[in-house]
Amino acid sequence: MRRAPAPAAHATERLSGSVERVTFHSEETGFCVLRVKVKGHADLVAVIGSAASINPGEYVECLGVWHNDRTHGLQFKTTQLQVVPPSSLEGIEKYRGSGMVKGIGPHFAGVLVRAFGEDVFTVIENAPERLLELPGIGKKRMEKVTSAWAEQQGIREIMVFLQSHGVGTGRAVRIYKTYGDEAIVKVTENPYRLALDIHGIGFKTADVIAGRLGVSPDSPLRAQAGVRHVLQEFASDGHCAASWERLVEESGTLLEIPVPVLEEAIRTEVVQENLVQEEIEGRPCLFLAALQRAEVGVAVSLSRALQGQPPWGVIGADQAIPWVEGKTGMTLSASQKEAVKLALASKVVVITGGPGVGKTTLVNSILRILRAKGVRVTLCAPTGRAAKRLSESTGLEAKTIHRLLEFDPKTFGFKRGRDLSLETDLLVVDETSMVDVVLMNRLLAALPDGAGLMLVGDVDQLPSVGPGAVLADIIGSGVVPTVRLTEIFRQAATSRIVVNAHRINRGEMPRNAEGAELSDFYFVPARTPEEILARLIRVVTERIPERFGLHPVRDVQILTPMNRGGLGARSLNAELQKLLNDKGEPKVSRFGTTFAPGDKVIQTVNDYDKEVFNGDIGRIAAVDLEEGTLQVDFDGRSVEYEFGELDEVSLAYATSIHKSQGSEYPAVVIPLAMQHYTLLERNLLYTAVTRGKKLVTIIGEPKALAMAVKTRTSNRRLTRLAARIAGGSPEASSLPASD
Repeated sequence: MRRAPAPAAHATERLSGSVERVTFHSEETGFCVLRVKVKGHADLVAVIGSAASINPGEYVECLGVWHNDRTHGLQFKTTQLQVVPPSSLEGIEKYRGSGMVKGIGPHFAGVLVRAFGEDVFTVIENAPERLLELPGIGKKRMEKVTSAWAEQQGIREIMVFLQSHGVGTGRAVRIYKTYGDEAIVKVTENPYRLALDIHGIGFKTADVIAGRLGVSPDSPLRAQAGVRHVLQEFASDGHCAASWERLVEESGTLLEIPVPVLEEAIRTEVVQENLVQEEIEGRPCLFLAALQRAEVGVAVSLSRALQGQPPWGVIGADQAIPWVEGKTGMTLSASQKEAVKLALASKVVVITGGPGVGKTTLVNSILRILRAKGVRVTLCAPTGRAAKRLSESTGLEAKTIHRLLEFDPKTFGFKRGRDLSLETDLLVVDETSMVDVVLMNRLLAALPDGAGLMLVGDVDQLPSVGPGAVLADIIGSGVVPTVRLTEIFRQAATSRIVVNAHRINRGEMPRNAEGAELSDFYFVPARTPEEILARLIRVVTERIPERFGLHPVRDVQILTPMNRGGLGARSLNAELQKLLNDKGEPKVSRFGTTFAPGDKVIQTVNDYDKEVFNGDIGRIAAVDLEEGTLQVDFDGRSVEYEFGELDEVSLAYATSIHKSQGSEYPAVVIPLAMQHYTLLERNLLYTAVTRGKKLVTIIGEPKALAMAVKTRTSNRRLTRLAARIAGGSPEASSLPASD
């Protein structure tokens, strides 16, 4: 065939053909670069345009102009690009095998096309039972294919709807799964519900759609959604409430609408019981209703738990302590003996302290004494890794809090609560600093009236990722008996990690390793962010594996103060993925990230159906392009994700320090630069250092390390929990504790 002459530049033309290859497609903007087979052109035509979704094999009809690009050559730039279902057998096979429809990969696509030819779409939509004629196709596979096809049609409609309103389409799958066939109707009725209901869609995206749908900038609907969003932003920073003035100020900055309209919106939200107004230290403040109920519930449950005598009665500590020392072969220190006495005499007790101070020995001694008296003990922790460590240290079964409370996917709630309490005499919660106010409310609601409660954790660590400062507030209330261990034991004092963690916690600079002998703590100075990055890569990929025999992916965890920037988690992950897992195949790209077998990933939201939670780290075991699924191994448990769910996970060669709470790693590497100055605080650095078991390496600017050690201006989270606990929370009497 002769090459067709290049058309005249800038003349508007129509072009149509089948998509052979999708060179690039942005799920957020719709921008795409396609290679299209066009009749009359020997070579594939480069088509530049915008489409909600596009796949090989689909047929495009375009309106646009030709443009001769200096770098890329002749291109067809579209002003209008319409996707239509493919009509040729070749196109149908490519489209069906593109991974667009779950359950139909390249192999099965070929089988379908050979069996039904150009009628394949009609068969799936109108006569799906004919699929049973094919070898290896059972009823289950048939139902999977037909439901996936129907779902895909719905998703495509949402994509087109979103793009027509100037919004990216990457969350279309999640919108469809949330709202089903009513998605477009529901979004049109109230676009702001997207920000509330759909993970990954923020207020600004919903606001764009609302504006396109004609919602006035100063409408009550927008004002109410805006103030609720701002309060949720405060909650994502850990606060349970915001002052009235601050809420109005931040909402005004976001929405650019008059103060009287905002104040009326707040009053309306209070009347509708979406927000609750209370005073904190004399200032009028506003809570999201769910967080206020959670605080009240925690206070009510603690008040209930503190009443009455311990279920184990009176135990003579003077006899019990020598007995347990004989059983364990360990001599308790004076402070530990006092702690045992307090714990045995208290129905509710808090045990707190840093690393190496004997928390584990103390807890084991108490449990051994109580179990000898026939006390039923239940152990739990916020994360799978923390529960596993608790189980290993006590020799008893420990569960995650979510698993202990028995999540029910049908009701999307916990089976265990006030109406079905836990069957136990003593509930032990480890890593309590990680537990936010909502989860603590659920847990304490399930505590039987007569049972004891032991809360164990390090109050000097960062507070929970979720809202509240529960452990600090419980201690701060002055109502709950509290043991604070401070003495570092001789064995732990040989660890520079332990010694330096306590130095940092006291506001003293850590001591660096000296001499040629291997140490477990190093500070590697660097002058610039670029130098930090270069040294970090060398330490992770060469020095630690060579000198300590630790695996760079499995054993080493980079903990960084920030997500953004050159030393942020996102940038470091992209860099380390190339160095440590570039050959992983097959690859799948979703939501701006490429995933492959061997990659380390972190769960970024709680997914109760999958039983994986914010902060859980795993490794990708397999990517199945045929089925459109990816398998992640979380500590020996395999969890499946559909490609449309991959916004729930991120690469985890590097994570933020906040995400590392409750976890321990063989080796931790911490980059510190002055570009992180807004986050350089003592409890952040202390938390990062205490995550390392065998090795901690800080690579950074000396000035940044000094700032982190000295700065303790951490904004106290705005909560009212301590006051509620201290005051007995009388306002809570009419509220259900399980809310």
